[in-house]
Amino acid sequence: MTTEMITLKLEGVFLKEIDSIVAGSGYQSRTEFIRNALREKVEEWKLKSAMMELAHLKGVSKKKTSDGTLEKLREKAFAELEKRF
Repeated sequence: MTTEMITLKLEGVFLKEIDSIVAGSGYQSRTEFIRNALREKVEEWKLKSAMMELAHLKGVSKKKTSDGTLEKLREKAFAELEKRF
């Protein structure tokens, strides 16, 4: 994977906060901290997007499903996830 350099302008006070976090938290550099913060924000956005998509699907099915059937489906889904991870 190649990386690309970008320019980022930050207010001095904010940059000092970042430097303080970097110094006290085990990050090797500002770059590492900012890269990690951006990754976390991207993952948060992906999760929010998936939740919104699921919210739109809620109640779409015309077929009524019992609690027992839902529980069986949950168990099956978790079993599949355990196999993968």
